Parts: sequence; structure tokens; C-alpha cells
Amino acid sequence: MLELIIACVASYLIGSIPNGLILGKAVWGVDLREHGSGNIGATNAWRTIGKPAGICIFVLDMLKGFLGAGLGLFYAGAPEYGVLCGILAVVGHSWSIFLKFKGGKSVSTGLGVLIMLMPIIAVIVFLVWLAIVFVTRYVSLGSIVGAAMVPVLSYIFDMPMVYTGFGALAAVFIIYRHKSNIERLLNGTESKIKAAK
Repeated sequence: MLELIIACVASYLIGSIPNGLILGKAVWGVDLREHGSGNIGATNAWRTIGKPAGICIFVLDMLKGFLGAGLGLFYAGAPEYGVLCGILAVVGHSWSIFLKFKGGKSVSTGLGVLIMLMPIIAVIVFLVWLAIVFVTRYVSLGSIVGAAMVPVLSYIFDMPMVYTGFGALAAVFIIYRHKSNIERLLNGTESKIKAAK
């Protein structure tokens, strides 16, 4: 039980690390909260700083979810604990203790959890996301579609029920976090990602 508690706390704290804010200031001298959408995630970094920043923050935020779910599996040794710690990493990213319980939309961190728990599905979802973003230049649309695919693919691939449940919960959460993006997509005012700087 103690190991599980430690894994849960560590997962939340790992998820809470504001990579975009730290790297934006330390490497590029930019506070992402003061530019673009004000979000510290990879998409805003790509738009306001450039491709290297976007990719770097995307990978680091993804690693938070990967490590969180991995801690649950390693220390507690059961799929449901991997899901629990993965969720806590996502919660940390969305409501960071270091940002007065504010944060990002958790797409990258959620993908990291997915890679640890269901790598095949993660690859499929990422490729679909990449294709949508490449064709439409709407990162939000790719994220919404990708999130919705997770529980469906989990069911099709006959994954453990706890993984399918995680996929459904994550899909609802991520889509809800994109509600303002959905409104802008519907009225044609959503920002497109531009070519890298």
C-alpha cells in the first residue's frame, strides 16, 4: 500500500512539472502564458516560438504520462494501478500544484499514458492525429478525433476493461477541455498551426 501511495503522489508531481513554462523561459526567454493562447503546451509553443520548442515540449509532456503509468505498473504491479497513476499524471498536468492548479489540456500527457498501457493503439491514434493535423492544420481537431478513437480501438482490440474505461474517461476529459476549440471550429475561427519557424 505504501508503494502505491508513493507512486500516486510521484505521478501527480511528475505530471505537474510545467515543462512549457520552464523551457520557454530558460531556453527561449518566452513566457508562454503571455503569448498566443496563453497555454504552456506544445501547440502554443509551436505557434509562438517555433517547431523545436513545440516538439521538445510535446515529448517532455508525453514522458510525464509515460512515467506516471509506468510507476503504477512497476511499484503496484497491476493494470488498474497503471491506469490510476497515469490518470494522476494527467491530473497533475491539467491542475499543476506549481501553477496554482492550472495547466494544459493533457493531450501529450494522455498520449504518454496510452503508450505505456496500449502501445499499438497509441501508434494508431498518433498516426491518425498526425494525418488530420497535416491535412487540416487543426491540432485541436486531431486531438479530439484521436481521443474519441481510444475507447473504440481499446474495445476492438479486446483490451482489459480497465484500459477501455480509462480510454473512455480520457476521451470525455480531453474533449471537454477542448470545448472552446470546438466552438471555434464550428464557427470557423479556430487557429491553424503554421509552418515551422
